[in-house]
Amino acid sequence: MTRREELTEDQWSVLAPLIPESTRRSDGRGRPEVHDNRAVLNGILWILRTGACWADLPDRFPSGSTCFRRFSRWVKDGVLRKILETLARHLEEVGQIDLSECFIDGTFVLAKKGAQKLGKTKRGKGTKLMVIADATGLPLAVHTSSASPHEVTLVEATLDETITVGRPKRLIGDRAYDSDPLDCLLAKQGVELIAPHKRNRKRAVTQDGRTLRRYKRCWKVERLFAWPNKFKRVLTPWDRCADRYTSFVHLALSMSLLRRYL
Repeated sequence: MTRREELTEDQWSVLAPLIPESTRRSDGRGRPEVHDNRAVLNGILWILRTGACWADLPDRFPSGSTCFRRFSRWVKDGVLRKILETLARHLEEVGQIDLSECFIDGTFVLAKKGAQKLGKTKRGKGTKLMVIADATGLPLAVHTSSASPHEVTLVEATLDETITVGRPKRLIGDRAYDSDPLDCLLAKQGVELIAPHKRNRKRAVTQDGRTLRRYKRCWKVERLFAWPNKFKRVLTPWDRCADRYTSFVHLALSMSLLRRYL
């Protein structure tokens, strides 16, 4: 019987082709890797779900040092992002991803031990996690940055992380994204920006009520944040390395996409 944090046969059949097999060094030095990718990935998923230290891995998994080394190599090679991208593009091909209206938002993640991308805010020092969801709430882009910059300045960088072939046709956000320069910038890229106007806006209204009806569905991006929050390693980042934290987010969202894939 498969434990909750371990991959099922169906899940592994999808992920196995996306993870490269380990190769020996060209000079023949170093110990051969004795643990297969499935066992190591199960160990990484246990860390992702529990938020525990690598040294606390139970004996049923490979050692913490083995899992950490393999995870670090996959992060460096972009394997975990590639998994998320492949799953999303398959769903796009079969028509399960809707780019007609997409939602963007950011959340503050407290970095208790510091981080590479660290910024000071009223809530403390931490990292900003930006995501874009499609019309059904599935993930399209993940971007991490210092928490200090305003979210409106992170939109373009987040769009650059889009994992689907197509680009969002409409991008919907809250009042933080009400910006005429951003509106013009996205319009040049063929993206319509929809956001309620700020109360202190001095210029004339630029969006009518019919367009803003789409904003009522912004709860879908909030739900997207709730999915990876079940994984404690995402909820509280203990890694100072920004790429490792982002890869944990990619893996958490990949597990969510697998439910739609299978």
